[in-house]
Amino acid sequence: MPVDDPWYDATASGRGGAGPGAPGDGRPGAVPRQRVHSTAEIYLEVQRSPAFQEVRSRYRRFVFPAALVFLLWYLAYVVAATAAPGLMARPVAGAVNVAMVAGLGQFLTTFLLTWAYARHARLRRDRTALELRWDTQEMTRGVAQP
Repeated sequence: MPVDDPWYDATASGRGGAGPGAPGDGRPGAVPRQRVHSTAEIYLEVQRSPAFQEVRSRYRRFVFPAALVFLLWYLAYVVAATAAPGLMARPVAGAVNVAMVAGLGQFLTTFLLTWAYARHARLRRDRTALELRWDTQEMTRGVAQP
C-alpha cells in the first residue's frame, strides 16, 4: 500500500518501490543522475543543482528581511527605553505604561516571527528540501564513506 506521506522514505524502510528519488523521475530542477565517484563530489553536485539553489534562495528571501525587521524593532525598543524614559513611562491603561506594552510586543513579535518562519518553511521549502535529501541519499548509496 503506497504511503502519501512526504516524510516517509520507502526505500529506507526496506519496502522498496520507485519513489521521488528514483533515477529519471522527471522532476524539474532535480539533481542529475550521473554517477560520481565520491561523496564530496555528490554533495558539490547537489549544491550546484537548481533545486538546491531555489531552496537556499527562498530561505534567504524570508530570513534576511525578517531578521532585519525584528532586529530594528528590538533596537528601537532599547533605544526608546534609554533615550525617552518619559515616553516609556506614559500610562496607557491604569498601571500599564508604554514600556510594558512595547515589552509585551517584543514577546508577541517573537512568537509571530517563529510561527511565520515555520509556516514559510512548511509551505515553500520543506518538500523541495526533502526531495533533495532523497536524491542525495540515492546518489550516495553504495559510495564508500571516507
